[in-house]
Amino acid sequence: MAEVLHPEIRIKPPGPNAQKIIKQDEAHASPSYIKEYPLVVERGQGPWVYDVDGNRYLDFMAGIAVASTGHSHPKVVQAITESAQKFIHICGTDFYYQPFATLCERLASYLPEMGKKRVFLTNSGTEAVEGAIKLARFHTRRPLLLAFQGAFHGRSTGAIALTGSKSKYRAFFGPLMPGIYHAPYSNPFDCPYHRPKKECEMDCNCVEKMQKGFQKVHDPKEVAAIFVEPVQGEGGYIFPAKKFLKDLRSFCDDNGILLVFDEIQSGVGRTGEMFAAGYYGVMPDIILSAKGLGSGMPIGAIIAKESVMTWTRGTHGSTYGGNPVCAAAAIATLEVVDALLPQVRSVGEAMLAKLREIQSRNPIVADVRGSGMMIGVEFRDPKTKKPVPDFMGKLEQVAFQQGLLLLGCGESTIRIAPPLVLTAAEAMVGLEIFEKCIRQLENPN
Repeated sequence: MAEVLHPEIRIKPPGPNAQKIIKQDEAHASPSYIKEYPLVVERGQGPWVYDVDGNRYLDFMAGIAVASTGHSHPKVVQAITESAQKFIHICGTDFYYQPFATLCERLASYLPEMGKKRVFLTNSGTEAVEGAIKLARFHTRRPLLLAFQGAFHGRSTGAIALTGSKSKYRAFFGPLMPGIYHAPYSNPFDCPYHRPKKECEMDCNCVEKMQKGFQKVHDPKEVAAIFVEPVQGEGGYIFPAKKFLKDLRSFCDDNGILLVFDEIQSGVGRTGEMFAAGYYGVMPDIILSAKGLGSGMPIGAIIAKESVMTWTRGTHGSTYGGNPVCAAAAIATLEVVDALLPQVRSVGEAMLAKLREIQSRNPIVADVRGSGMMIGVEFRDPKTKKPVPDFMGKLEQVAFQQGLLLLGCGESTIRIAPPLVLTAAEAMVGLEIFEKCIRQLENPN
């Protein structure tokens, strides 16, 4: 049996080499960057990250769910290298090449329940969102769009109009794109309509409430599309009641509205299915993919029913979208992830079980939810039941010093989104550190 690695902190981070790079970055880079903690990466392998001072970290956040096949997976690296040696760029909007056509075919083959599909390739998730806004309005000839509170759809102008997770993403960038309506998102743990968790899971009426509220202001026949994350990412790794998404599908069908699943974070195997639509058994009209699609290479996709992708020649395009090197990386990524799905499900189940044990021993852990390797651990004050964002932030920092890379989301949730190559043994190593850090914060003495 192969020896299981553990995190190794040789020099307290940030070490001297890291400090030099941080100083250089802070002197010249935009102040808009967040920089969660002073991690300065030199290289990565699988679920492990090495910094410039020789420290080794176990990665439980994968660059916000981007490194789907782990860091520098050999098959992905080989695909990138071979493609770059042939040619690095030709515009896929204007010309043809094999990786572009192969990737479109591969993406269109998933979720056959949706029917025949077509694909538009982008450089990123936010570009996929922007394109989907255009496609929905073009196809339906309608102006209005529905999105949800807590949603994150990107930071470009149209995308932030849909985003509803944090006010800072929108503040002072207005006026934003008009015609957007935000509704409460179904959250069985903390239902916006103040229903108990079990009741909301069994008999969610969030869509009915949303519809009634919306119809007081607008006619649904004016709505082009509903944009929804089938699992909210930035909003808190929230898995809605299954009835919520099914009711959304029915509402769209009844009113000729397109249902758009933003799977930029939940897609590419993250939930144990290639897309969360498969996990829920609800088929949208459009799926948006990015993040893990290229294992870190910049590529995204709009995957739409052929009957919906009706925009005409020249109405949308991209200079770099579907770049041959990025497309080759995505093809290799999908092949690796397809093979990994059973492991993602089994390791994910083991992680959920272990986290629920941790929850039973630590009252500040209010909820553990998830599927596959998309798991949210929510922290709340045991007495007041209110979120504890300071605790979440401190947990990130303490874990970093112990060699575990974490990232928060929502008000006070830690997302567990490791590379999909993570083994059960590596997962248990990380979760032992996770609980140790929780206890260290709860009992500093």
